[in-house]
Amino acid sequence: MCFQRFTKKNIAVNILLVAAYLFWNIIVEELKPEHYFLILFWLFAYFGNEKSRRFITAFSIFIIYWIIYDSMRIIPNYEVSQVHIKEPYELEKALFGITANNTLLTPNEYFILHNNHFLDFLSGMFYINWVPIPLAFGVYLYLKDKYLFTKFSLVFLFVNIAGFIIYYIYPAAPPWYVELYGFDLQLGVSGNSAGLSRFDKIIGIPVFENIYNKNANVLAAIPSLHAAYPVIVLYYGIKKRLGWVNWLFVIFMLGIWFSAIYSNHHYIIDIILGVIITLITLLLFTTILHNQIVKKLVKKFTKFI
Repeated sequence: MCFQRFTKKNIAVNILLVAAYLFWNIIVEELKPEHYFLILFWLFAYFGNEKSRRFITAFSIFIIYWIIYDSMRIIPNYEVSQVHIKEPYELEKALFGITANNTLLTPNEYFILHNNHFLDFLSGMFYINWVPIPLAFGVYLYLKDKYLFTKFSLVFLFVNIAGFIIYYIYPAAPPWYVELYGFDLQLGVSGNSAGLSRFDKIIGIPVFENIYNKNANVLAAIPSLHAAYPVIVLYYGIKKRLGWVNWLFVIFMLGIWFSAIYSNHHYIIDIILGVIITLITLLLFTTILHNQIVKKLVKKFTKFI
């Protein structure tokens, strides 16, 4: 098949996509450097050569996820539903409370009092790879097994959409919010690196501070998507029969779960619900994929990339 980069159709479609994306971001919020970067990256990849076009088309599923997440700024979840601050805290303490000095603490509160530089560094290293490792695994699947890549990326998207919907149905404050503000609702609060600030101090670079300053949805702790991503990676690692590599994915998964709690970003109940949402999505996706129409669409997309 002849590869044509600059056809009238290609140019027109991309002009419309870029214009729509720019217009949307102007409505949602002011344009930021990352928005321009995404546009330039897309155009260079799409019009670069056949391989780069197929690659960027494949990863458009991840781009859709990012656009949806970034657009959540337009309507904060606390404007849609009541924010839950005290209920998750009390449930966490009732189910997983730790008694220290005759005081019942949540695991997060326990680690605020009991932390060290080794765990600070380790948790930061796990957490900083929360997105890079799933993306790197996605690249691997794209190169080795495009059909499995398509399924992996679609599940990734659907898990996130499910999580975003729950964010609006049940807005929930993270543990660090309770530490800083108690049970009173403070609207417009910026994201906070919480316990991960200790990692920033160790390396001398405000990595997590910069990341969490751009958090599009602060009151969205339930379910934990940090807990979800490693489960998706492990599931498709097992499907791909990666052997010993899957043990590394298990370590990565457990490390992310521990770090989420240790760094005061999630309760254990957030982790559990994130895992449950992921397993339900995998089950539903596998069931839907048995439909011949859906299977043909997935295979068609796979051939296109």
